[in-house]
Amino acid sequence: MNTRTERIMKALEERGLSQMLVVDPMSIYYMTGVYIEPHERFYGLLLRKNGGHVLFLNNLFTIPDGVELEKVWYSDTDPAMDYVMEYIDPNCRLGVDKDIKARFLLPLMENHAATGFENASLAVDVTRGIKDEEEKEKMRAASKINDQAMARFRELVKEGITEKEIADQTLEIYKELGAEGFSFDPIVSFGANAADPHHMPDDTVLKAGDVILFDVGCIKDGYCSDMTRTFCYKEVTAKNKEIYDLVLNANRSAIAKIKPGVPLCELDKTARDIITEAGYGEGFNHRLGHFIGLSEHEFGDVSLTNETKAEPGMIFSIEPGIYLPGDTGVRIEDLVLVTEDGVEVLNSYTKELQVIEIGRASCMERVLLAV
Repeated sequence: MNTRTERIMKALEERGLSQMLVVDPMSIYYMTGVYIEPHERFYGLLLRKNGGHVLFLNNLFTIPDGVELEKVWYSDTDPAMDYVMEYIDPNCRLGVDKDIKARFLLPLMENHAATGFENASLAVDVTRGIKDEEEKEKMRAASKINDQAMARFRELVKEGITEKEIADQTLEIYKELGAEGFSFDPIVSFGANAADPHHMPDDTVLKAGDVILFDVGCIKDGYCSDMTRTFCYKEVTAKNKEIYDLVLNANRSAIAKIKPGVPLCELDKTARDIITEAGYGEGFNHRLGHFIGLSEHEFGDVSLTNETKAEPGMIFSIEPGIYLPGDTGVRIEDLVLVTEDGVEVLNSYTKELQVIEIGRASCMERVLLAV
């Protein structure tokens, strides 16, 4: 079928499986280039060791010409799972997707469609976690647009503007730069709102002394970007300067450790220790990073409990933060690609603390270098 599917079949074989029913639309897209949102209807790809993979489709769905797969079509009144059972080898175990709905899986189990059933999603998820060359290039392109967009978003800052007013302008900017849309709804946070890592933009008005946190991402050619930068408006409080410098040090120190063979938990510990030793450990209340690709959050993370070792081709975020409820917050995030001998940072937008000084009739920016 293709190299990606071959890699998944090899992973299944290593788990003692010769067949798997995949239902996650993004994983099917990863292997076939066909994306369908099935809603309540069944949509699945049966992978088989002999290479006779089968795509099950409702008559409502449409797919492009040239998809070299056996296709089984069914109507809304057909027993779809009966059709699926005709293609499953009843003498072998069946790997199933963790996302399969019970109303589709139970008929297979009740009718003994296979000798047993096993969650085989790791075979797909781990494979998707190692990007091929085409994926790397698409991730670089998406991150390049995100860098360009961040510079444009900063220019939206002005006296009296609200978080929502900035957020409402971001999609148009992304599209002007060639993106297809958001990889997630943009986070724009002023002042104390930045202490909520997943704050949604509201009618908060910008004021002098506020931090301005942008956590934003776009989709380009199906692949996602994600980056966070934190600015200060007109002035920098001593507290904001202190925590910004800590978060920046944590970000850079974790990235500096990345190379093949390093456990991902060590990256989290490196960043977390810097913040904890400075007395702000409770203010860093999330993992250091997440994997990313076709989806904004994919299987895999950079956390204290994940002992998986970094491998070339992995792409994940490094995003330490300090959040002080009712006061302020800072997060700095980059996407990184593990290379054969180290790391490539996919974001190039500056991480030095920038103080934006903008009045109604003038615009001036200065970069406050860490000292």
